Amino acid sequence: MKPILPRRFQVFLRAKEIALKRNKYIHCWPILQGTDKSPQGWEGWPDAKKFALILTHDVDTARGYNRCRRLMKIEKKLGFRSSFNFVPERYSVSSELRSKLESNGFEIGVHGLNHDGKLFQSKEMFMDRSVSINRYLKLWNAVGFRAPAMHHNLDWMTALNIEYDLSTFDTDPFEPQSDGVKTIYPFMAGNKHLRDGFVEMPYTVPQDFTLFVLMQESNIEIWCKKLDWIAETGGMVLLNTHPDYMKFGEQKTTFEEYPVEFYREFLEYILAKYKGQYWHVLPKTMAAFWKSLTKR
Repeated sequence: MKPILPRRFQVFLRAKEIALKRNKYIHCWPILQGTDKSPQGWEGWPDAKKFALILTHDVDTARGYNRCRRLMKIEKKLGFRSSFNFVPERYSVSSELRSKLESNGFEIGVHGLNHDGKLFQSKEMFMDRSVSINRYLKLWNAVGFRAPAMHHNLDWMTALNIEYDLSTFDTDPFEPQSDGVKTIYPFMAGNKHLRDGFVEMPYTVPQDFTLFVLMQESNIEIWCKKLDWIAETGGMVLLNTHPDYMKFGEQKTTFEEYPVEFYREFLEYILAKYKGQYWHVLPKTMAAFWKSLTKR
């Protein structure tokens, strides 16, 4: 029914559903005990850093696409870098913007194909679309993928020519496909021993859309709480945000936007409390590091 429902009504329904479920899942969200168990043989992050930090953005619409440069400037000014995941066939993605991001130390990834909710409708559908997805991966010189709506089938995804995937999470009972992977570390997925294996990196901090649009949180307390817990346990902080829902400038906030200052404040919190203590890398760097561990 989603294609025929007005966007505002879709958001309203999801917000009501989450409000009803929130107390039920207080024991497993935003922190699920046990997900901090380190992998077998774990020796720690490079340079003896306390935890790892990865920032990612899904650019769902043309509105978000037009905000990428402003988001890039905020991160660059504070000394951070991130990956921007674009939807190839929903809006035009210029080589100029991709080059601008990459020349400034950012990364490009592929975010589905159409963002229509049908990618995993059937294996036949996925395999058919994987041909086009692989074409965009090659065209953009990208090695990473994230599916829209965090839909995933890690076995099917071995058909993608990727080094890593970002389509899962440690715990998030409010996602449409809510089967969390129950770890705050990367892990090998697909065929773990042959060339079609890839590194799976779950997001470990709640998404901005969930917190600020659906739950209507008015501060970054939950982000900071989860960050502090991961930092203490030594895992991977991986955040996924969307420029589509960030309000820049003085325009009036719409029903599905939140002030970009929330994101800026979170980055400043990381700097103030943990400067020098985290291994901050792009997803492709993390993937290369994690694959190197499996070869030891």
